[in-house]
Amino acid sequence: MPEDPRNCGSIACIINAEGYCWCGLKWDGWKMVRAPLQPLPEAPAAKTPVRKPERNSKSVP
Repeated sequence: MPEDPRNCGSIACIINAEGYCWCGLKWDGWKMVRAPLQPLPEAPAAKTPVRKPERNSKSVP
């Protein structure tokens, strides 16, 4: 059985169908390279917290 050229150099190189190894490298068709980072999804806008009115700590008789 011929050796798979898609090897990241680790002892246990496991590459999925998309060409990504468990270590984070990706097969580019010629060699294993660092996979490009995917942009993070946009975070929803932060909501302004509603402040409750402060209670008067003095008791009124």
